[in-house]
Amino acid sequence: MSSEIYLWIEDREGKAGYRFWDSLLKYLFPNIVVESKKNSSGLIKAVKDLENTRNRYVIVFDNSFDNTQAVMERKLLKQYADNRENVVLMDIICFEYILLEFQNLIDWIYAPDDEFLKKRAKVISARERLIGAVEKGNMNYKDIKEIVDYNEHIDEYNVEQLSAKFLFDLTRNTGFEVSKGRIGDCWIKSCCEWKNRMDNDICGLDYSGRLSVQAKMKSIYEGTCLKKQFHEAGLEATL
Repeated sequence: MSSEIYLWIEDREGKAGYRFWDSLLKYLFPNIVVESKKNSSGLIKAVKDLENTRNRYVIVFDNSFDNTQAVMERKLLKQYADNRENVVLMDIICFEYILLEFQNLIDWIYAPDDEFLKKRAKVISARERLIGAVEKGNMNYKDIKEIVDYNEHIDEYNVEQLSAKFLFDLTRNTGFEVSKGRIGDCWIKSCCEWKNRMDNDICGLDYSGRLSVQAKMKSIYEGTCLKKQFHEAGLEATL
């Protein structure tokens, strides 16, 4: 009997996170099956109840390092995963953070002369400082001036929530808009298949060159933590 590879996530089918992972795997890892476990509890239970089989399981569980409940849940999940040779736990804050850290994010969503570059200068700066802090392992990102200046209620957020907020604030009113319930067509479709596109909806890709959805997934894979995480899981993308 042949073995299968599964990517288990906590995002519900139809939600933004599920649609992102489904698109990524479809084009870069067609041999991996994405499955939703609906929520964090469902994902933990699935790994706990998993019997050692020929199949392999890659687990994506949000690593919100300053969320006490999430830290406790991840610790428990890691215990279950470590007891199984066919289970790998990825180290990813959340899918929104993947897109937030994407090195071409600003160049894709904004045209060179886009007025949003000025109107959203504070969140652009705050995003840069947050990404820099996380990459350096600085857990005191809430003390960074640019982040505090943009969001005075910073203490009400954990890193996952802040990543989602920054990404939404950067992408809203564009074809790349991302919220918990929706991911913009411009992330998961080829240029330019955004059905609600207007004549004045111009993004950075109109200048640098329009891309197929497969090329987009490849760029995101190579321009974020994904390449390292999949490599450490023993998996390489079909590029």
